[in-house]
Amino acid sequence: MGDSAVGEHPSTNASNTDKSSKSLPGVTSGRKASAQRSGASRPAAGKATDTAKDTTAERGIPAGATARTSASTSPVGKTSAGKKAAVKETPLAKPAAARTAAKKAATKAVAKKTAGKTVARKTATTKDAATKKAAVAKAPAAKKATAAKKATAAKKAAPAKKAPARKPESRVAMVRRARRINRELAELYPYAHPELDFTNPFELLVATVLSAQTTDLRVNQTTPRLFAVCPTPEDMAAMDPERLEELIRPTGFFRAKTKSLLGLSAALRDRFGGEVPGRLEDLVTLPGVGRKTANVVLGNAFGVPGITVDTHFGRLARRFGWTTAEDPDKVEADVAAIFPKSEWTMLSHRVVFHGRRVCHSRKPACGACPVAPLCPAYGEGETDPEKARKLLKYELGGQPGQRLKPPADYPGQPAPPMAAP
Repeated sequence: MGDSAVGEHPSTNASNTDKSSKSLPGVTSGRKASAQRSGASRPAAGKATDTAKDTTAERGIPAGATARTSASTSPVGKTSAGKKAAVKETPLAKPAAARTAAKKAATKAVAKKTAGKTVARKTATTKDAATKKAAVAKAPAAKKATAAKKATAAKKAAPAKKAPARKPESRVAMVRRARRINRELAELYPYAHPELDFTNPFELLVATVLSAQTTDLRVNQTTPRLFAVCPTPEDMAAMDPERLEELIRPTGFFRAKTKSLLGLSAALRDRFGGEVPGRLEDLVTLPGVGRKTANVVLGNAFGVPGITVDTHFGRLARRFGWTTAEDPDKVEADVAAIFPKSEWTMLSHRVVFHGRRVCHSRKPACGACPVAPLCPAYGEGETDPEKARKLLKYELGGQPGQRLKPPADYPGQPAPPMAAP
């Protein structure tokens, strides 16, 4: 114990022992005994080392750590050769290599994912570009189709061409233009007349009542049979309502018209001695008689000037710029303020004639209208002369008129009678 406590290297101790053993034989035997005792203790130390390894393994400590510890504490491990062997044989190098390989694998995986995302982005970008190109390619066609639809809708919805905007017109200028239109129409229709067949005021009154909501032609084809049965107010007032309805059925609204005819006939019989009165105030008191009917009767049966505002007259008065009113009474007042009273009756005939033959409601023949230069509404209808001429009606279009017995100066053909049922 005393020799080993010095802490010197074993090789030095062994050398000293050999030298001393040669010089001291007595000591040699003592040292041999000591070596034997040391050899006996070595197995025990090996067992202890195995036990320590087992304990280290149970605790989860790597064997390499134990080896490093043993190498560091072992005198042999202090040599350079021992250090190199320990580094080569230590198991810690393997986990480091494994970690490096894992890092490389992770890096590769990340690179693959990044590459995949990049490819996906490029694919998406390519698809978006293709979609945009397709949209851009389709856009012009879609715009053209939409424009074509809008143009078609505009053509259908838009009215006929309108006349170019005119400068504001003074009242005096409008009156002059209106009277010039009247003169032009007088030259165009010197034969203008009421287009109802009649021979006396009573027949004209009845025919005018029947003309509501129908044509003068249909009335003229109906009244011959009617007046053959009841030529006077007394005869008509005494008629059976069903019989009267049957006679006037072709004119439409025959029940309401039958009631009016029976009422006015009875009023004429009872209040006016069977005669049609010649005053506006009296006429409008009869059932079914208004200002329009009264003016027709007064102007054509009694020679009393009056303006007849029917559908045609009101439409043309507005197109000519004579009025903006829609109510017939207001239209009558506005027009009456423009023309002298002596012109009222014939003005009514001329304007109605023009409205039925040229200036139609839906498609006026502007290209064939002699008063077009004076009309603010020029262009609402057909302006091509050839096409406009095809729109003319009655004698201007080579067709029969509306009266079965027209005046002698009428240039057209008489209307045909109603066909037998």
